[in-house]
Amino acid sequence: MKTNLYEYLAGNEYPGRGLSIGKTPDGKKSVIAYFIMGRSTNSRNRVFDPIDGGIRTKAADPSKMTDPHLIIYNPVLTLDGTTIVTNGDQTNTIYDFLAANRHPGYNFEAALATRTFEDDKPNWTPRISGVLDMRSGGYKISILKSCDGNADSVQRFTFDYPAPPAGEGHFISTYKCNGNPIPSFEGEPLRVAIDEEDPNEYAGKLWEALNEDNKVSLFVRAVDLSNGSYEDVIMNKYQAVEG
Repeated sequence: MKTNLYEYLAGNEYPGRGLSIGKTPDGKKSVIAYFIMGRSTNSRNRVFDPIDGGIRTKAADPSKMTDPHLIIYNPVLTLDGTTIVTNGDQTNTIYDFLAANRHPGYNFEAALATRTFEDDKPNWTPRISGVLDMRSGGYKISILKSCDGNADSVQRFTFDYPAPPAGEGHFISTYKCNGNPIPSFEGEPLRVAIDEEDPNEYAGKLWEALNEDNKVSLFVRAVDLSNGSYEDVIMNKYQAVEG
């Protein structure tokens, strides 16, 4: 059964960072969504900023940034016909491995085998990652997490969706819900309905569903599978302060 993602997010105060990949109802486009949330002032002091082929996070107000560790990175990068989306600097790890794919074994899974969950004790926040083939619409989603908060035991899961049907996708987030420590996401990515073909409409519905206090930024990309062209939408809660 497909989950209504808007209702799921509206009922979850703090899923942390989340990503969804799937196909539009007409099957002509793939759509990616990635959002960040924050509980601390430092985590909330961010915006998504467009770069060539993707986005980066940057401080909304650089004078208020106290620790860039784990919160400043490139969430989205594009390499040839692949979009890479993650919740950390493993975006660049995956990019580098895919760029070196002339060597056997240099792929999505191999890249993530070199990484582990974040070092933010006691949460040990999972690393969530996805790659989309911008020609076929097939995608993979990964989560690297601790075993029930055990800092010495990493678990790596990859889910492969090579032929997704129209009108649905899969969603994963760093956390199951709010808490202290915050519980990691559990189980397979949620099978979710995708009901919009317009990326602006899709972004608007997702943004509205996210918790008003904790949401920070949202990115949506719609990829035309006939030619690989794409349209990006960025929504930021906070205004960047220009230096």
